[in-house]
Amino acid sequence: MDERLKKQMEFSLEIDKEKNIFRQTSLSGHGRKENDAEHAWHMAIMAYILREYANEKVDITKVMLMCLIHDIVEIDAGDTYAYDAEGLKTQKAREDAAKQRIFSMLPDDQKTEFISLFDEFEQAESAEARFAHSMDNLQPLMLNNSNGGSDWIEHGVTADKVYGRQQGTRPGSEILYELTDKIIKENIDKGSLKL
Repeated sequence: MDERLKKQMEFSLEIDKEKNIFRQTSLSGHGRKENDAEHAWHMAIMAYILREYANEKVDITKVMLMCLIHDIVEIDAGDTYAYDAEGLKTQKAREDAAKQRIFSMLPDDQKTEFISLFDEFEQAESAEARFAHSMDNLQPLMLNNSNGGSDWIEHGVTADKVYGRQQGTRPGSEILYELTDKIIKENIDKGSLKL
């Protein structure tokens, strides 16, 4: 096997491990916790169907690729729950080390491309990265809402924390931020989110 193809196949097998990284978000219908690969796939499809709500014109292929690769680093770094203040302190260092190891498995040109896309997503400065972040925020909120806010209840998450996270939705899509605001208010009214 040619060396380039060998590296690509080794990377392809390595990323299968993403299916074993479980998140704190439950599947709809009060299912089990979702894994990172399911989260990424769901975000990518949502990005495509909701692209008309992006604040700016976006390259949707790039957005979808960001959605698909953004959590590959969690193979090494583990999932950091969005509302885990302690875990968030070390998240960047853990993910930076992971991105170097995992993306270095690829041929150099693809390593550079994936690290660049990952970094662009993390910096959230481009229209594509901002819209991808909207998906990263909306997808778990949508699932949690479908389950009556059970994940928020389980972790004692308050409305101000959810609003804080959803501020990252607004730069990518004002319309989707308005939707998240409505969902949060409904969950406050139902008592699944405390003030």
